[in-house]
Amino acid sequence: MSLFFFQDANLSIHTDSPNLTPCFQNTILAWIPSIYLWTALPFYLLYLKRSKRGYIVLSVLSRFKTLFGVLLWCVSWADLFYSFHELLQSRTPPPVYFVTPLVVGITVLLATLLIQYERLRGVQSSGVLIIFWFLSVFCAMGPFWSKIMTTTAQGEIFFLFRSATFYIYFVLLIIELILSCFKEKPPFFSPAGTDPNPSPELTSGFLSRLTFWWFTSFAILGYKKPLEDKDLWSLNEDDISKNIVQKLSREWDKEKAEKKSNHALNHVGDGPEEAEVLIRDKRHNRKPSFLKALMRTFGPYFLIGSFFKLIQDLLSFVNPQLLSVLISFIKNKDAPAWWGFLIAALMFVCAVLQTLILHQHFQYCFVTGMRLRTGITGVIYRKSLVITNSAKRSSTVGEIVNLMSVDAQRFMDLVAFLNMLWSAPLQTCLALYFLWRALGPSVLAGVAVMVLLIPFNSAVAIKTRAYQVEQMRYKDSRIKLMNEILGGIKVLKLYAWEPSFSEKVLEIRKNELRVLKKSAYLNSLSNFAWISSPFLVALTTFAVYVLVDEKNTLDAEKAFVSLSLFNILKFPLTMLPQVISNIAQTSVSLKRIQQFLSHDELDPNCVERKVIAPGYAISVKNATFSWGKELKPSLKDINLLVPSGALVAVVGHVGCGKSSLVSALLGEMEKLEGEVAVKGSVAYVPQQAWIQNATLKDNILFGQAPNEQKYQNTLEACALKTDLEVLPGGDHTEIGEKGINLSGGQRQRVSLARAVFSSSDIYLLDDPLSAVDSHVAKHIFDQVIGPDGVLKGKTRILVTHGIGFLPQVDHIVVLTDGKISEMGSYQELLKQNKAFAEFLRNYALDENIEEDELTMMEEEEVLLAEDTLTLLDPSAKDFYFLSVWTPDAVSCTDQLWCVILQVKLTVFWQYMKAVSPVLSLIICFLYCCQNAAAIGANVWLSDWTNEPVINGTQHNTSMRIGVYAALGLLQGFIVFVSSFTLAMGGINAARKLHMALLENKFHTPQSFYDTTPTGRIINRFSKDIFVIDEVIPPTILMFLGTFFNSLSTIIVIIASTPLFTVVIIPLAVLYFFVQRFYVATSRQLKRLESVSRSPIYSHFSETISGTSIIRAYQREESFIAISDQKVDENQKSYYPSIMSNRWLGIRVEFVGNCIVLFAALFAVIGKSSLNAGLVGLSVSYALQVTLALNWMVRTTSDLETNIVAVERIKEYSETETEVSYWNPVHTGDQELRNGRSEESCGIGIVGRTGAGKSSMTLCLFRILEAVKGEIRIDGVRISEIGLHDLRSRLTIIPQDPVLFSGTLRMNLDPFNKYSDEEVWKALELSHLKRFVSSQPSMLEFECSEGGENLSVGQRQLVCLARALLRKTRVLILDEATAAIDLETDDLIQMTIRTQFEDCTVLTIAHRLNTIMDYTRILVLDNGTIAEFDTPTNLIASKGIFYGMAKDAGLA
Repeated sequence: MSLFFFQDANLSIHTDSPNLTPCFQNTILAWIPSIYLWTALPFYLLYLKRSKRGYIVLSVLSRFKTLFGVLLWCVSWADLFYSFHELLQSRTPPPVYFVTPLVVGITVLLATLLIQYERLRGVQSSGVLIIFWFLSVFCAMGPFWSKIMTTTAQGEIFFLFRSATFYIYFVLLIIELILSCFKEKPPFFSPAGTDPNPSPELTSGFLSRLTFWWFTSFAILGYKKPLEDKDLWSLNEDDISKNIVQKLSREWDKEKAEKKSNHALNHVGDGPEEAEVLIRDKRHNRKPSFLKALMRTFGPYFLIGSFFKLIQDLLSFVNPQLLSVLISFIKNKDAPAWWGFLIAALMFVCAVLQTLILHQHFQYCFVTGMRLRTGITGVIYRKSLVITNSAKRSSTVGEIVNLMSVDAQRFMDLVAFLNMLWSAPLQTCLALYFLWRALGPSVLAGVAVMVLLIPFNSAVAIKTRAYQVEQMRYKDSRIKLMNEILGGIKVLKLYAWEPSFSEKVLEIRKNELRVLKKSAYLNSLSNFAWISSPFLVALTTFAVYVLVDEKNTLDAEKAFVSLSLFNILKFPLTMLPQVISNIAQTSVSLKRIQQFLSHDELDPNCVERKVIAPGYAISVKNATFSWGKELKPSLKDINLLVPSGALVAVVGHVGCGKSSLVSALLGEMEKLEGEVAVKGSVAYVPQQAWIQNATLKDNILFGQAPNEQKYQNTLEACALKTDLEVLPGGDHTEIGEKGINLSGGQRQRVSLARAVFSSSDIYLLDDPLSAVDSHVAKHIFDQVIGPDGVLKGKTRILVTHGIGFLPQVDHIVVLTDGKISEMGSYQELLKQNKAFAEFLRNYALDENIEEDELTMMEEEEVLLAEDTLTLLDPSAKDFYFLSVWTPDAVSCTDQLWCVILQVKLTVFWQYMKAVSPVLSLIICFLYCCQNAAAIGANVWLSDWTNEPVINGTQHNTSMRIGVYAALGLLQGFIVFVSSFTLAMGGINAARKLHMALLENKFHTPQSFYDTTPTGRIINRFSKDIFVIDEVIPPTILMFLGTFFNSLSTIIVIIASTPLFTVVIIPLAVLYFFVQRFYVATSRQLKRLESVSRSPIYSHFSETISGTSIIRAYQREESFIAISDQKVDENQKSYYPSIMSNRWLGIRVEFVGNCIVLFAALFAVIGKSSLNAGLVGLSVSYALQVTLALNWMVRTTSDLETNIVAVERIKEYSETETEVSYWNPVHTGDQELRNGRSEESCGIGIVGRTGAGKSSMTLCLFRILEAVKGEIRIDGVRISEIGLHDLRSRLTIIPQDPVLFSGTLRMNLDPFNKYSDEEVWKALELSHLKRFVSSQPSMLEFECSEGGENLSVGQRQLVCLARALLRKTRVLILDEATAAIDLETDDLIQMTIRTQFEDCTVLTIAHRLNTIMDYTRILVLDNGTIAEFDTPTNLIASKGIFYGMAKDAGLA
């Protein structure tokens, strides 16, 4: 029995036909599966007990599995009984023959029972059993091989019965293994049944999950057609927002409760000991920790991933050891061939296991990250609905939205690599341990180099960040300027100022690119460090090792095993600093989130809902309210009883607490003392209407069940019928964010309609009538609020400034400074003659004046609605959606995407042209050189390791080290040069593309700007230019790096084992297919993900601004549901994109693992002709290739996604431009085709709105080109002059003055043509001198964007000053009506009369009195000239002009 456990080395290893001893076969091999199953059993049963999936109906498959299981048990025990039989026959078999069949039999029986138990628990495919059957088959292969070998060797069968049972047993095991790979039908009563599009992951088998095979169908679908929302699978039960947030909230509440109870314990007793405890405890628990809640919720799931990571880390060190075994096998010429094959097989198996386990780890990590984001988003959303107003004021809406978008995202990014915190030190220690074993203390030299590189890298990173900040500053100012330019492009064209502004933009751009260039130097340095670090480390280590002691010889085994270990080291050392800095950022985010979640919440019991004095709807007793505990009270000693069904008006001066009273009744304020009771449901109309980004109808229904009759009545009462006729989609019109496409009055009426439709018991109306004009207000009061309105019989509290309605209300409450000063009916209060009577007297005067002003408003409002609707274009926010309310828009965007998806090679060629083709070739050549140098260094190393050892030493060591160092440093230098050249090329391309785009946009006809939303153009200048500046060059760098890396690996392997060429083609085909499927699918998933992300945040910011309304209508639950649904929509596209990365990783790494397998295999086959150095070289290259292949696919995908930016910029750089811009001309006398105008005369142009007055002036400037006929000025056809010359010889004072941000001087004279004296003179004549000289910076006075810091009148005067400076022969005055007070207008008219005496002045007049003394009047009607004569003649002829003059009271 001494051989019981120990192998007989001669029998099993040093032989060409290996065999195993019978003892080993019957004990260890037979027991391995049993040990495995019994160990796993308790954990697995626990898991099964907790998982509830319904049971699976007994199927044919299940019956067969059970049948074969029972047969296996019978076969095993037949062996046992045979042993007993032998015992009886007094042949004593060894005890093993009793123990092993007994153990195996019981284990097989257990497995059979497990099959049935799993079926009852709804497990469709069991990983535990698959592994068990696999182990059993694997362990039975040894005996099987052994039996066949002995039989063939000896020509007869010993132990006939046992051999027979064994063969049967073996066949049955194989059948079981095959059967267990199939999966059962889905369980009965499973929740998956109700799902319209369930994820196949739930029902997929164990192997399918392990290799992510279930995702393949989706990858193919994404390749075939553009993906849409309906193609996405539903989320798994565990990933749904509702469930995750519930868990997290529960843990967070527990955490808060624990801290509270601790706190309560602290305050018991007063002795000195207690005080001490208190002090100690204060330090321990300041605040409940959100981190603990997160860890309790997501920790266990995440730890499964960490466990996988641990196994993977350990496995990653197996292959370098196998490599060393392989090299020593190649050296040993007598070794039996099967050793080599075994090593190759082990390498492959180990690599495959590593791949599978690594991706399981990533799967767990990324899913945890996704759930974290979901959980945090949900918790923040729920908190934002209950947080007090004072807490809300402490942070802006933007900051709160940032918590959700930025901070939650940080958690998600961190979790993916969080395990590096313990894994990096572990990997480093293991690698150092193995290196120390191979090379001894000289390893420390290499490690020192690595450690020294860390501060270098971090210094580079810090500097890069500083440059980024600087560059962002330039970028922001450039975008700001572009925004202004595009906003005022028409004015720039009219003044011919494009060259000056284009210079300003290019100046900023130059600085921006200068900074980019600096960071390119740094990036090249860090690339140099990153690529050369493994080499430098190897160089120092080997040099020190060889030079320390000449007995130290460098052989292939040491060299290449060390190299592969150094490569393993590279990853943790780079990742660790990154993870640590990520943790630092995330901890800041954590603090912010925790602070937000610890804010005070509104007290839900502050307003009593149930008990109230009978007959009353609202009662407030001795109540004092404030907006925050620390603020002083806004309402003091309020006593108020409102009878059911009464209409109560609340009046008072501005800021006396009217809105606060309404908020107090809603429970929005802190109640300091007293009691408030409100009976029944409440509807609330706030002072500033809150409109959702939804259809008009949804805004009114607000989640109520639709009721057509009631809905129509509501629209009628709220005067919304007429508005619906104007809106393009009727009540299905999508309303933009914050109600952007409705006028103020319309918003208010929608808000009121929402309240009316809700048919609540109590209506709190906070001044709903101020935003609408007086006649509409009257209509609404009569139809809705008043004694005969829709709401009669309901309790209504109306805050109002409108005095006209007060006589019709039941009670009036007068507030002064937060107290109720008087109460009573209208008549009673008048009699008292106190504050209310005075209030009436003050306001009664204003009322009459307001009347007529407001009636004019209403017409404008309708116009406004039409305007904004045509202009509103969501593409400004997000350029994927072309329009909101057309049903065909969807198909339109899809076509757009299909076009973009086939990224044509032409785009790459365009980018190469922009970089310059020669440079592109040089870059590729440099990459070839770099890889040649790298291969050279490694080939030299392999040659060095083959150097014969004489007397225990190697010769020429110093020469060897020298050449190795030279080659390696050459590689590093070329890396530096090539990455720098590439960056320069990228910057060059960025400059050219931006320049072309800018050039084109300045010379694009005005019509383009009238039809294209500014947002879309700005997007080209911001997002797309950013991509070209900063995303494409590094992506290309990565791509070239990985591509040449993979290429050089293949070259090295082919060079050392030419047989390898055979397998390259099938592997390349496999790789190519995987890559195409992945790229197509992942890019569309990214698009869907980014499109579905913004609604989460916009809905959130909308909710924050409308919390009081949501709470008043008690709609919190449904808003939470909407938010959850939006998050789920987003995760639905994010989840498959995680899976697509896993799917890709496993397939690509499989290609890499095959390369390792074949490299090792062909090395074994060609053993006789190969030396150890070459084998080490080719296999160590193969071990690295996996990473390169993986990244190559990712970068290809990124590159294809981002290169689209080039196409988009090209598209806008090639829109048609205006005709010749520069074209000199001589000047002569003037002439206008349609009626000669003598030297220096004034012509007034009049006509009704839309008659074509402004269009006529645009024709003079050739903003509109003449279709036929001609326009002459001074006898010169204007169509023959260059545009710049034409426009700089005409001056216009436009209707709405446009200023640009910059100095006042720049706004008057952007070309710096005029001296300061001339500028001051112009300012004096335009009556601005006093204002400008009073400013500290005088002419350098900074105008803000759009001239916001000047009044409209002053802006108009600046435009006049521009005209005075230019002093051209033709002045066109588009008379501004709306903007200017009469005084300024008179000033302008006077200046024009005196200063432009000898010029031709064309005035488009709105007020006739300004042009009655002009020489001629031109009357336009429907775009044709109706009359043209002197004013007196025209009045005499009693035509159109006479009618207009009569209306104006001038005739």
